[in-house]
Parts: sequence; structure tokens; C-alpha cells
Amino acid sequence: MKALCTNFRGYYPQLILGPLFKLLEAVLELMVPLLMANIIDVGIAGGDRAYVLRQGLFLLLLAVLGVAAATTCQYFASVAAFGFGASLRRQVFRHILSLSGHETDAIGAGSLITHITNDVNQVQNGVNMFIRLATRAPFLAIGSIVMAFVLNARIALIFLISTPLIVLVLYQVMKRTLPDYARIQQRQETLGTLTGQNLEGARVIRAFSRQESEKKDFAAASDAHSALTIQVGRISATLNPLTYVIANFAILAILWYGARFADRGLILSGDVFAMVNYMTQTLLALIVLANLIVQFTRAAASAKRLSALLATESSIRGESVPHTREQSAFLAFEQVDFSYAGPAGKNTLEGVSFTAEQGQTIGVIGGTGCGKTTLANLILRFYDVTGGRILLDGQDLRSYPLESLREKIGYVPQNVKLFSGTIRSNLQLGAPQADDDALWAALTTAQARDFVQQKPEGLDTPVEEGGKNFSGGQRQRLTIARALAKRPSLLILDDSSSALDFATDAALRRALKQDTGGMTVLLISQRASAVKDADRILVMDEGRLVGQGSHEELLQTCPVYREICVSQKLVPQANPESEVSAR
Repeated sequence: MKALCTNFRGYYPQLILGPLFKLLEAVLELMVPLLMANIIDVGIAGGDRAYVLRQGLFLLLLAVLGVAAATTCQYFASVAAFGFGASLRRQVFRHILSLSGHETDAIGAGSLITHITNDVNQVQNGVNMFIRLATRAPFLAIGSIVMAFVLNARIALIFLISTPLIVLVLYQVMKRTLPDYARIQQRQETLGTLTGQNLEGARVIRAFSRQESEKKDFAAASDAHSALTIQVGRISATLNPLTYVIANFAILAILWYGARFADRGLILSGDVFAMVNYMTQTLLALIVLANLIVQFTRAAASAKRLSALLATESSIRGESVPHTREQSAFLAFEQVDFSYAGPAGKNTLEGVSFTAEQGQTIGVIGGTGCGKTTLANLILRFYDVTGGRILLDGQDLRSYPLESLREKIGYVPQNVKLFSGTIRSNLQLGAPQADDDALWAALTTAQARDFVQQKPEGLDTPVEEGGKNFSGGQRQRLTIARALAKRPSLLILDDSSSALDFATDAALRRALKQDTGGMTVLLISQRASAVKDADRILVMDEGRLVGQGSHEELLQTCPVYREICVSQKLVPQANPESEVSAR
């Protein structure tokens, strides 16, 4: 919880003054029944209109002061709670960005979204309610009982009987509902995950006509959430009737014994009226206290979840150590093993070794699931190797500060992502200082200059969320330009031309070869035509490097590569009879 409490810095005055002003309001509220009793016993009983008027004006003053105190408390509560919430949300967001792929995969995107939205809101609301009511409700309940004893100790015994009964009802209701509130939060998280999956995969769902199936799954989850919420609501709905029955019987008892005592001159009529008011105040304060406990329980559950998230440390650490060159090659894999499940899991990569010199273009090809993208993930340190090591510019990747490492790398992922803003803001994502000339040069190399120039606003053309106002090929070319704009030492293109036609793809490869002098390029593709002109080609198969060399060498020495080329009609299929003769 300490990690969460650091977000209160700067709001300590509000945390102290807010409850004090609410306490002042409660004190003023406790004075009202006494003033009303005096008006009845002195002013009305004695026919003293001036006294009634004076006391009425005093009541009005108390009301004004109470409103002022409550408003001041509400202001302090809002400043502290929303300031705390904003700071906590930023802290959680920063922490999520610091996590490696292992942690984000384990937690899940849906849970992370729930943490940063629902959980933060619950804790924020808990802070708000604490400042506003945590001191007022118990003080008002206890104060009302004390004031009743001051007026008449014998009648006040009714408070000692009714109050525990009300507390017992509150306890029984909360005992049954509090565990369900935690389950409701879990089911909200499930609904959020389902919603995210359906929105992200909406086109796939439509393409396979799975709308009805997805609707049923969502309806089942929604119905389960609704059923539990209704169940909790039904139990909670008994709270007010039961407590009011007890309070009303207590008020009847106060009136009954108050009337009898008043006949005997043991109590004044105004005091009986005041005691009825104190009973009402006690009831309302206890109900508020019960709602506070429910709110605090929800906030505590969310705070616990957030604390667990903030306590989760990234398995990837960036170290800053003296640069000691251990390898002459610019990029080197040395017997690299990797498993997404950790050292104990099945290897996705096994015994991968290769080198790339400065300025070389290295092609990577292989079937689906062979580990091509994993190579890129390891170089960027989204994950760390489970065996062996990777060196960049002669230094182990794990010895680089993460920011310094990623400044050297330009990356174009398989699933391209553009952000809301403009073409300019997207291109400057990795190169904030890049001027227009540099941006246009990157667009030219990425074969995107023509369609951007056709836009009336050019570089300032708006980009909608995810780049949905551009075609798939245009998005890919813009993300390639974004990677080129930062002029990286290492450019990783992960199947980044899959949406391009062959002519544009060929033009892109020619431009990359001409314009990326001195830049090492790792070109990952499933198209043999995309990698055949690379200085060296790496052939992956089931997590192993089964061949490396030039296009011509691999056709002769690597059956896997030749099979890929034949299947893509890049080379003719060998004559079976000639193969037998060769054997």
C-alpha cells in the first residue's frame, strides 16, 4: 500500500482540513435539536415571539455555517481525491509501460485496462468518501447517543437497545454482500476482456459469421454479472426497511415514555422532540457508515489489486555498464535459447547463432510459428533470452539501458499501429526533432511520399485512431517511414510489406538498399522474393536456424529454403528423375 500512499504528496493539507470541516458540520448538526427544544420549551410554551425569532435566526446561521463547512470539505475532498486519482493513474500507466512481455502476457490486456480505469476509480472514490464522511458518520452517531443521555439518561437507554439492533442488521447485510462485491468486480473484468476482444476482432467475427455466437457468450457473461448484482441489490434492499422499522419502534418508545415522563414533570416536551431527532440522526449516520464500509471494501479490494500490480517487477532490467566490445560483428546471436513460458517451458528458439555486420541486410524467412518475430522481440528486449546471449555493437543487450538500446533500433511490427494525431506527429514519434526534409526523405524511401503529397494538408493530414482512415498498405508504408525517420543503426522490418503489391514491394526494397547505407537491416518476411537479394538469408524452422547464406547458396544447401522458393514459384520444381540421378 505504500506505493499508493506516495500519491498523497501535495494533498496533506486537504486530507487534514477536509475531515475537520466535516466534523464542524456534524457539531453544528448536533446543536440543532437542542435549539429546537428551547424554541418549544421557552419560546412557544411562554408565548415569546421575540425568543422564537432570535432562535430561528440562530438556526438559520447554523444552517449557513453548516453549508459553508460542507462545501469547504467537499472542495478539499475533490482536490485531494481527484488529484490522488490522477497521480495514481499516471503511476500505474508508467508501471505498465515498464513491464516486459512476460508480465503483460501473464496479466492480460483486459486486466490491465481494468486496473487503470475501474480500480483507480474505486480507490479515488474511497478517498473522496473518507474525507467527506469517515469522521462525520461515527461522530454523529456517537454524539447523538451522548446528547440523548445528557437530556434524559433513562429514556436514552432506548438508544442502547435500538442502536445495537440496527448495527446487527447492518452487519448481517454486509456479511452477505461484501464477498459478492469482489465477485462483481471480477465479472466486470471479464466483461471488459470480452468487449475488448470483440472490438479488436470485429472484422474477423463478421467474416466468419460468428456474431450470434459472440453475442451468446457476451450475454452469458452479462447475465451472470446482472444476476449477481441483482442478488446483492435484493439483500441490500432489506437494509433500509429493517433499520427504519427498528428506528420507528425506538421513536415510538421515546414518544411513549417521553409523554409519561412529561406528565410527571420529569422531562420537557422540547427535550422529547430533541431525542426523536437524535434517534433519526443516529439511524442515518449508521446507514451512511454501512455504505461507507461497502465503499471502503471495494476501494480496499481495488487498492490490493493495484498494489500487487505495482509490486510486479519487470523481468527485464536495463543496466548501465562500461562499454566493452566483446564481438567484432554489429549484431550477434550466440547459442540463443528462448521460451515464452520461462526457462522451464518449451523452447521457441533453440541454439540460434548468427552475426550481422554494419550495413548488411539480413533476410529472415521460415514458416508460420518458426520464431522469426521472436528474434525481433529479443533484440528489442521485449523479452530476455533464457539461454545464450545477444550482442549489439559488441555489447551484451542486457548491459544497455533500455532507452539507449531502443534508440539504436527502428522497428516496424507485423501489426502496424498508427496513433491519433497527424502524419507528422506519427513520423516524429521516435524522432521528435526531425524536420520536414527528414520526414519527406523517410516517406520517399518508404514509398509513401506520393499519397501523402496528394493529401491537401500533407504532413498535417489527420490520422484517426489506429490509422483507420488509411488503407493497410498506406499504414505499413507510414510505419516504415516512422522507423526510418529516426535514422537507426539497426532497422527491423517484421513482415512489413505484406499488404503491399509486388511492384510497390520491389520499389521499397530497392529504395531501402539505396537509402540505408551504413544501416543494418533485419528483413523478416514469408515472401522469398522479399529476402532473396539480402546479403545473407537466415532460414528458420521450428525454432532452429537450419540454414544461412545467399539465395543461390541456400537453393543448393537448404531443403527448407528451396521448398519455400518452389512453393512460391520463385524457382522451378526439380525433376524427380534428375534428383534420383544426383543421388
